[in-house]
Amino acid sequence: MNKPLSNIRILDLTHMLSGPYGAMILADLGAETIKVEPLQGEGTRKLLASDPKNSLDGMGAYYITLNRNKKSVALNLKNEQGLAVFYDLVRESDVVISNFGVGVPERLKIDYDTLKGINPRIITCTVTGFGSDGPNPKRPAFDQVAQATGGGMSITGTDPDHPVRSGIPIGDLGGGMFAVMGILTALMERERSCEGQHVDISMLDCQVSMLNYMATMYFLSGDDPYPIGNSHFVHVPYNTFHTSDGFIVIAVITDNFWHNLKEVVDCPEFSNTKYDGQPGRWEDREMINRRLDEILRKNTSEYWLWRLQEKRIPCAPVNRFSQALNDGQVLHRNMVVASWVMTRLGSRA
Repeated sequence: MNKPLSNIRILDLTHMLSGPYGAMILADLGAETIKVEPLQGEGTRKLLASDPKNSLDGMGAYYITLNRNKKSVALNLKNEQGLAVFYDLVRESDVVISNFGVGVPERLKIDYDTLKGINPRIITCTVTGFGSDGPNPKRPAFDQVAQATGGGMSITGTDPDHPVRSGIPIGDLGGGMFAVMGILTALMERERSCEGQHVDISMLDCQVSMLNYMATMYFLSGDDPYPIGNSHFVHVPYNTFHTSDGFIVIAVITDNFWHNLKEVVDCPEFSNTKYDGQPGRWEDREMINRRLDEILRKNTSEYWLWRLQEKRIPCAPVNRFSQALNDGQVLHRNMVVASWVMTRLGSRA
């Protein structure tokens, strides 16, 4: 089966995580993706490269993951000869993606205004911390900077005094994902206009966009939201709970789910008709969460998930990586596939 972007060539000038992740997605979609590295190699080639647990054949987990399906060429873009080779590639390419600091593409003569003179159909995309303009766009930014500036960190964690970043680098990954959206949109527009364009992605913009309905709630109320752990600001019970051998989550978002939950846990306190509606459950949420946690601790996660799923109550195990990456549904959906890397890793056992 042909992949949807098999007729597209990407020149990938990115490094670290945000840009390489976006280019990785485009490569996964079938684009011929050529990673243009400096002569000494892109920085993540060395990251974890000497860690015996997290490297393979001199390459660390970062580089192996983010550069799958990509070709590679090493060029010195500060050298006239290297720049000439790059321009030759631009003539035969569709997209140039980079995540240099603001102003660097212009200094290297690889910015959109320069490249469109070589190929009017070229699409360029830059992924930066704060975008290409504004009061102070040149501030250095990595994942945690984007998470903190964008507001999301202030609502993550268990209390306002201990803000916590997301466990996955959503600042970087968000920038990469939005870059893909922008590039695909520009490719569609080029089909109509036959002209390229520049896509300016700001990691901060992406984080603010993902505040979504919570930003609307702030504008309506004027109140800053605060972190509430794994609970919910409306639904009860909606939280993480202990079992005898781990943790599960339960998400009761309708009164019908609550009635079904009462049949599963058989807790006398829950029979009060006050709790048959959300306002009553919300008022006594601490007691409900405490009692539910006490009851669930008496048996295994497998047992409770079976009982809850029988009643079609939204629930899930809190999986470790070893569990998530071996989940039957995950494997069925081909989210983990056999590869050369996995074969080599298997040989270590």
